[in-house]
Amino acid sequence: MRAVIQRVKEARVKVSGEEISRIGRGFLVLLGVSREDASEDLAYLARKIANLRVFEDEAGKLNRSIKDIGGEILLVSNFTLYGDCRKGNRPSFDKAAPPKEAEKLYLALASRLEEEGIPVKLGRFRAMMEVELVNDGPVTLLLDSRKIF
Repeated sequence: MRAVIQRVKEARVKVSGEEISRIGRGFLVLLGVSREDASEDLAYLARKIANLRVFEDEAGKLNRSIKDIGGEILLVSNFTLYGDCRKGNRPSFDKAAPPKEAEKLYLALASRLEEEGIPVKLGRFRAMMEVELVNDGPVTLLLDSRKIF
């Protein structure tokens, strides 16, 4: 699993011009699921996202997690995170999980994050979405459960 995590002041998702999800302070998480992903990958990513210390404390240090600040997560499925652009000019998405498998793990990640006490809102799986955000910092991080970065 791959995640692009953006610390945001607010974020929202629209489908066909209609807003379907909105959060305040927290994370916008773009999630890609690969053919190789399993429950261990899900557990790793959920634990990392829930405990990342990227919010400032009273001294201005990045010492607080999303749980510490009572933040929210907007989780958006994004298979293009597994786009391979090394050959030619058109990305190959062969490593991305098939939709049924990807959706299952996407929803399972949302549940795991909610079990951590974090409110989670979702994009719409397999929909063309408009994602808007106010990036805070900006703070943008990449996580990969396969630890390849």
